[in-house]
Amino acid sequence: MAVADPHSLLVRSLRGASYRLSELVYVSAVYLGIAVLVSGTLAAIVPSLREQARQIHEALVVALKPDGFQDQAFATLGNIENDLFLPGKAPDANVPAEDEQATDQAEQASRPPAGAQLSFALALRASEAGQHVPGLTNAQAQSLRSYIARKYRIAYSVAGALVNTAFVVARERNMDPQLILAVIAIESRYNPYAESHVGAQGLMQVMTKVHKDKFEVFTDGPIAALNPIANIRVGTQILYDCIKRRGSVEGGLACYVGATGPSDGGYGAKVLAERRRIALASGIPIKAN
Repeated sequence: MAVADPHSLLVRSLRGASYRLSELVYVSAVYLGIAVLVSGTLAAIVPSLREQARQIHEALVVALKPDGFQDQAFATLGNIENDLFLPGKAPDANVPAEDEQATDQAEQASRPPAGAQLSFALALRASEAGQHVPGLTNAQAQSLRSYIARKYRIAYSVAGALVNTAFVVARERNMDPQLILAVIAIESRYNPYAESHVGAQGLMQVMTKVHKDKFEVFTDGPIAALNPIANIRVGTQILYDCIKRRGSVEGGLACYVGATGPSDGGYGAKVLAERRRIALASGIPIKAN
């Protein structure tokens, strides 16, 4: 009877152990890969599902909210209007002024006091705290901020502050806030320090030399054109006057861009197209001027 070689037995044992170890490593690697894949998939899907569920919940709350119920989240937003220097409540859009004098008085009352100092930092703090103007759902405000921040590559908090400003100022003039946001998009692409070769400055590209008188209410004078809040206020006032003078949004946009003939070079079409895109992104209906 042949005696087994101890050396060959040792070699076979080591080979068997090595094989089992390699199988264990392989199986562990497979399961580890599956775990990583599942974790990554859940990390990508769950926040999206959670956000969708939250938006559906908010929509149901708004739809089922009884008349007269005041959302506590909206009740905290009064300081946004204070931050933007609104001396009083904006006129109700559903109650037309009885005459031209009443309209002029309402416009005068909505303007900032002489020597006002505008702090965009306060508007930014409100935006970072998740505050938005009354009348918008959280889903609408976030969608609008996200669209502007993503497309024009600005900070999300800055987009929120500019959206709040546009909506507050537009309410003063009973205008469509998304029209103002569209004008800003076409004029400056949301660059508050933009300046054209003819001297138009800021978000809405206001000609400070032409409209110097409109900045007299601000402590900084014409330099306030580079302050986002002041620029939107003055630019909106100019746009409002143009629409009132020409009798239509299209005519007002042509006036705003300085077109004196029948053609505005396509400016109005660009603004109105961007307004439609903003409305689609936000889910906010376009307000007729």
